[in-house]
Amino acid sequence: MLPILSASQIREADRYTIAHEPVSSIDLMERASMAACGWLCSRFSANSKIGIICGTGNNGGDGLGIARLLQARGYDVRVWVVRGNTPTSDFEKNYQRVADRVPLTDIVESQEMPSFAGCDVLVDALLGSGLSRPLEGLFAGVAKRFNQIKCIKVAIDIPSGLPTDSMASGPVMHCDHTLTFQLPRLSFMFPDAAPAVGDWTVLDIGLDMGFIGKQETAYHYFTREDASDLFKARARFDHKGKYGRALVVAGSEGKMGAAVLATRACLRAGAGLTTTLVPGTGLNILQTAAPEAMAMVAGESYWTKVPSVEQFDAIGLGPGMGQDPATAIALGKLLNDYRKPVVLDADALNILALNRHWMSLIPEGSILTPHPGEFARLTDEWHNDVERLNRLRELSKRTRSVVVLKGAHTAVATPDGRVTFNSTGNPGMAKGGSGDALTGILTALLAQGYEHVVAALLGVWWHGAAGDVAVKTAGEHSMLATDLIEALGTVTENLK
Repeated sequence: MLPILSASQIREADRYTIAHEPVSSIDLMERASMAACGWLCSRFSANSKIGIICGTGNNGGDGLGIARLLQARGYDVRVWVVRGNTPTSDFEKNYQRVADRVPLTDIVESQEMPSFAGCDVLVDALLGSGLSRPLEGLFAGVAKRFNQIKCIKVAIDIPSGLPTDSMASGPVMHCDHTLTFQLPRLSFMFPDAAPAVGDWTVLDIGLDMGFIGKQETAYHYFTREDASDLFKARARFDHKGKYGRALVVAGSEGKMGAAVLATRACLRAGAGLTTTLVPGTGLNILQTAAPEAMAMVAGESYWTKVPSVEQFDAIGLGPGMGQDPATAIALGKLLNDYRKPVVLDADALNILALNRHWMSLIPEGSILTPHPGEFARLTDEWHNDVERLNRLRELSKRTRSVVVLKGAHTAVATPDGRVTFNSTGNPGMAKGGSGDALTGILTALLAQGYEHVVAALLGVWWHGAAGDVAVKTAGEHSMLATDLIEALGTVTENLK
């Protein structure tokens, strides 16, 4: 997994690389400039007019290097230099390299703010991760004008005004794309930062990954390579008994679709034997839509009692289950009696939110999968994304379970305080049924014997990766949870 480091740790990685590769700081800056220039050239033709707004620190030095390299490739480039801080030595070196090649305009406090008009692409190389306080004065004015311009905007390293690992408390440059170096930044994972960050790309500039791997951090980013390492292939003589017995408790009158989706996802995710507990009104629906699954009945219109469940290796509860008082009583009894891992989603979480004292009953090693609304009902109030992240870690510790907070870059929190962000998924998954599919996937992985943290990380990635496969044919607006479930097999075949 890629570590997500603080701003100070990233600066230490720069210094370590410079000292131990060895490489000079100006040559490391050249690597960053070349990587960003390569990305820009791959996206925009040489007919594009590119403007670059530079500060006088090392982020501005990156911008000057990009300007020189673009100009050498035939691009029409113009640079504005915001003279608000003392220049760094590497900025000065790159300024001398570009001064006689590219039009340069200084921006100072006493002069009128330029319009930045006439550019097809406008690049933010103002401050980057060198930010130590909110933008104010001249820098705030530049940010305001930058945000008014209608063109494609690209940030170098991080949008100026956005801290690396916390929320902005002042103006922020709003960009369509962010080109960051070596590792993702924690603030990229925050929903509130999305208008500033846009789509982000990590560019490799050769920082020492051995040093980076030794840094202490609570935050990581889960990738395809991690999923491939965790996924277990099947052997020729394996049989269904080796892959566990999964129980899905889902559905109520009018909401049997959720039970069907969770069941089909559980089947597709490889549980050896899948059984679904449904109310009587849903039995025919389930057995018609998911003939590979077995069925149990408890109640007529909704779940009302707990049959013997000890034979199951994992239970997934909640999709379409409803919140009838009898259902709540049944859930409390199951949590009190069953000691193996469970997956709690949807109405199971809503019932839990109304009975928070039941959190102590959740079997250790379970997985909770709230969407933001359900999460808000389970925990205390927060005022920003940093506080929300802290509430997530607290909930995981309190329940002794993995908590999966669903959304873009779904966050998987573990009781030891670690949070891992997911790399897959797309907006096409933002519709009813996607969460039911995740419940089925996670239940299947737990039933197969995956440890709960591994099951959560792998299941969340697999769910998003299937969405990424499905969206290619169905499109973001038209993709259904059914499309995602059908794509699960394609993902695993490509992992082998």
